[in-house]
Amino acid sequence: MARILIVDDERKVRVVLKNLLEMEGHEVREAEDGAYALKAVEDDAPDLVLSDIRMPGLDGITLLKELKARAVPSDVILMTAHASAKTAVEAMRAGAHDYLIKPFENDEVLLRIKRLLDGKSLKRENAALRQELAAGPFGADRVVFRSKAMQAVLQMAEKVAASDATVLLRGESGTGKEVIAECIHTASQRAGAPFVQINCGALAENLLESELFGHEKGAFTGAVARKIGVFEAANGGTIFLDEVGETPPALQVKLLRVLESRKFSRLGSLSAIEVDVRVVAATNRDLEEAMAEGAFREDLFYRLDVFPIDLPPLRTRSDDVLPLAEHFLRAHGRELSVLTAAVRDRLEGYAWPGNVRELRNVIERACILAGDGPIDGGAVPDRVRPGERVAYEVPIPDEGLDLKEVEKGLIYQALRKAEGNKSRAAALLSITRRTLYSKLDKYGDLS
Repeated sequence: MARILIVDDERKVRVVLKNLLEMEGHEVREAEDGAYALKAVEDDAPDLVLSDIRMPGLDGITLLKELKARAVPSDVILMTAHASAKTAVEAMRAGAHDYLIKPFENDEVLLRIKRLLDGKSLKRENAALRQELAAGPFGADRVVFRSKAMQAVLQMAEKVAASDATVLLRGESGTGKEVIAECIHTASQRAGAPFVQINCGALAENLLESELFGHEKGAFTGAVARKIGVFEAANGGTIFLDEVGETPPALQVKLLRVLESRKFSRLGSLSAIEVDVRVVAATNRDLEEAMAEGAFREDLFYRLDVFPIDLPPLRTRSDDVLPLAEHFLRAHGRELSVLTAAVRDRLEGYAWPGNVRELRNVIERACILAGDGPIDGGAVPDRVRPGERVAYEVPIPDEGLDLKEVEKGLIYQALRKAEGNKSRAAALLSITRRTLYSKLDKYGDLS
């Protein structure tokens, strides 16, 4: 929460604003004119000064100029009941962060303040991020690996980071696509700008459109204030479109238009907004299969697939299991030595259908169960055992094979082996979870 100074010669306005802002958890002080405000900020500058423009003595514009002249770090939002284009221009030229017209809605005040504070927080995060750059965006504290497969992935990511090309990260859920996306951003020339991500498969179509492009107040029922979408929030930086393969067909058209023109309109507005963003997308879906089924646009695929990077599943890079386990153990204050030899064998031999995410969860659970003692087999789930693969022996009858029946049989065996867990079954079959769901829709429930 923020420390806010309200400056207004009308006590009624100060009281209303003070009550409103304190209900939101802010620390609020009052000043009845500009001169008193200057005294109030001498020893303890607030995060924000919310000041009226027309006041006796030192007015709001003069107060703003004086604060800038004294290098007071507070941001300033000016208020006035006598709005004019000339006044607005003068306020912004003098260095005001924003401009409110009286009478205003409470929601509008809170929205403007929230937007300002979010921006300040983002700047702090970016400053911290720039300090981290000295350690390298692909340092061991970010990406843990030993395998040649992941080394190849990071080499590709490092090369493309220097460009502004659109990247498509492909791989099963839990393989670390978000981590690689952040590394690409951090190693790019956009590192000091926002990295904004959105999961395209986690929201209903109407909510996803609003999250992507924003909306104006009154654009639909419940739109009580203007909302900035992630494309606008990521301006100058990178937007990470996670699970882009789950984008609804109607939104795919709008997404393609933004990628081609870098322009869009908020819901409820006809005004075009132009943005400068770098796009990194990710999917665990077989997009070629989705295109063949008519579920994903071919033109959008080729717009995204400029620089594809495939992230290998953990089961194909067992060399990385113990280094990753050690990394997760250290997050809980433990060392790799706490794992018994039997547990290490189980970790390295397991198929990890949930990939790195599953390994992290298993280690966290084990640390909780083991406490300060060694982590033995009792702290690891029974499913984590070597040899979790499906061995297929398909007899070929004299009259030949029905490939559909063979496929159905393999899916059935995998589901039984995985005890109905579709993510594990998909991993056993070396297909994506989305592909498995698609085949189950075609064949019906085989579990």
